[in-house]
Amino acid sequence: VAVPRDSHERSRSHNRIMLSALRPISRASSGLRASGRAVAHARQHSTVDINSLPVVTTRTKNTVEVLASKIFPAGFGWQAASVAAGDLGYAADSTNFFLMTGAGDFAGVLAGHTALVLAKAAAGRCASLQTDLSTGLWLASAAFCSGTAWQPTVNLLHDSMGLDFASTAVGCGTVTGLAFLTGLRVFRGVYAPLGLPAPDASNFASDAMLSVSIGAATGTFVGTDITFADNFLRPLFGVEDSMAPLEGMFRAGASTTAGFFVAQTAQNLALPAGANWIDPPKVQEAARRQ
Repeated sequence: VAVPRDSHERSRSHNRIMLSALRPISRASSGLRASGRAVAHARQHSTVDINSLPVVTTRTKNTVEVLASKIFPAGFGWQAASVAAGDLGYAADSTNFFLMTGAGDFAGVLAGHTALVLAKAAAGRCASLQTDLSTGLWLASAAFCSGTAWQPTVNLLHDSMGLDFASTAVGCGTVTGLAFLTGLRVFRGVYAPLGLPAPDASNFASDAMLSVSIGAATGTFVGTDITFADNFLRPLFGVEDSMAPLEGMFRAGASTTAGFFVAQTAQNLALPAGANWIDPPKVQEAARRQ
C-alpha cells in the first residue's frame, strides 16, 4: 500500500521536533553531571566540607561540653590534690606528690564525665550507659598518666635545666601530651572487655589529635607556677601564696580550659569532616568509607 507523501513529511517533521526537544534535556543532564563533579571536588578539597557551618557549630558545642565536664575538672582536681599533698607534708619533688596530683587529675576527669553521663541518661540522651561510663574511666586513666608526669617534668625543665617559662611550657606540654597518648593506647586494651574499642590503626589518629589538645592544656597549666620570673600568664592563672585554696583550684581549672580551647578550636576550623576526634562516631566512620 503506498503511503502518501505528506505522511512522510509529517513523520520527518515530528522526528525533528522531538530531537530538538531532547537536546536541552541532554545539555541540562550534562550540566548536572558537571555540577555534581564540581561539588565532589569542592567537598574533597574544602577545609571542613561544604557544610562547614553545621560542622563547626557541632564541634564547638562538643568542645564546650568536654571543657566543662573534663578539662576544667582535671585542672581543678590536680590543684586540689596538690594542696592535700602539701598538707600531708609531701614535697613537690617527691613521688608521693607526683602520684597524688595524678590521682587528683584522674578524679576530676572521672567525676566530671560521670556527672555528665548521668545527666544525659536522666534526660534520655544516653545510648549506652556502660559504654559512656567506660569512656570516662578510660579518659581518667590517661589523665592520671599526664597528671603524674606534669610536676616532675616542670622540675626537670625549670629547676634542673633552668629553662624559661615559654620553653618549659612547650616542653611540658609535649611530654605530658605524649604521656596522655600512651595512657589512651594502653588503657584501650585494658578496658576493651568493657566495650571500649581496642587500639588499632583506625583510632590512632583520633587519640593523637586529642593528645595534642591535652598537651596544650597541660602546657598552659604551667602558667599557674609563680616561680617563673617571665611568666606572662601569671596575672590570669598564677596561683599566689596569698590566695585561698579554692581560688587557686579555679585558676588551675581555668588555665587547662584556656589551653585546650585554643588548640581544639584550631582543629575544629582546620580539619575536614570526619577527621576530627570530636566528630560523632558516625561521621568519622562515613569519612573512612569514602
